[in-house]
Amino acid sequence: MLELKNISYGVSDAAVHKEIIKNISLTVGEHKFIVITGPNGGGKSTLAKLIAGIEKPTSGQIIFDGDDITEKGVTERANMGISYAFQQPVRFKGIQVLDLIRIASGRRITPADACEYLSEVGLCAKDYINREVNASLSGGELKRIEIATVLARGTRLSVFDEPEAGIDLWSFQNLIQVFERMQEKNETGTIIIISHQERILNIADEIVVLSNGEICEQGSREEILPGLLGTSSAVDACHKLKLKTY
Repeated sequence: MLELKNISYGVSDAAVHKEIIKNISLTVGEHKFIVITGPNGGGKSTLAKLIAGIEKPTSGQIIFDGDDITEKGVTERANMGISYAFQQPVRFKGIQVLDLIRIASGRRITPADACEYLSEVGLCAKDYINREVNASLSGGELKRIEIATVLARGTRLSVFDEPEAGIDLWSFQNLIQVFERMQEKNETGTIIIISHQERILNIADEIVVLSNGEICEQGSREEILPGLLGTSSAVDACHKLKLKTY
């Protein structure tokens, strides 16, 4: 499905060069729910953007379904079946929720079809279908509408960058339920989530711990989560991060 081969990414400012991602190799299988976690500033969001094509690596290869997509841009990767959800969803002035879901699906779906996607993310469709995306929507509502567009696309790989960022506790509870349903149905392809949230880590198939631009640990939830929670004797520098528990 997805393979990162010796991926590095750095930025230069005047005479200073900083390596943000350092020679990462990672293989992600079919129909997996992967959570990438780690300390702030460790390179997690950058890695998500590299997968989506928002940034390009300075070295290494990205392989998707057997094709080298290293030099392909966001649009090409989207057309190949990769979705990306931002930390802060983009607001589109003048576009209604129905229009946004239609654009995401790539076809002129009916309002009833769009309502099904909204219901999947716990929104009462009749209250949202004709509302403008740029007006009167809370952060939690925007997050769930963005997830509805990902469901409408039905892509093989969906990447969510800290979906819990900037939303309230009530919206977060609903968000967790959405991800739980996505995982249980296993119909949406592979999901990669960047998160510090213990409850999101709790429903992962696999956890990848990224620190200082490098993968310091990777394995099943049962193998990795106890160390992150401090309930394992094998707690080292790789695990020194604060998980959010709300």
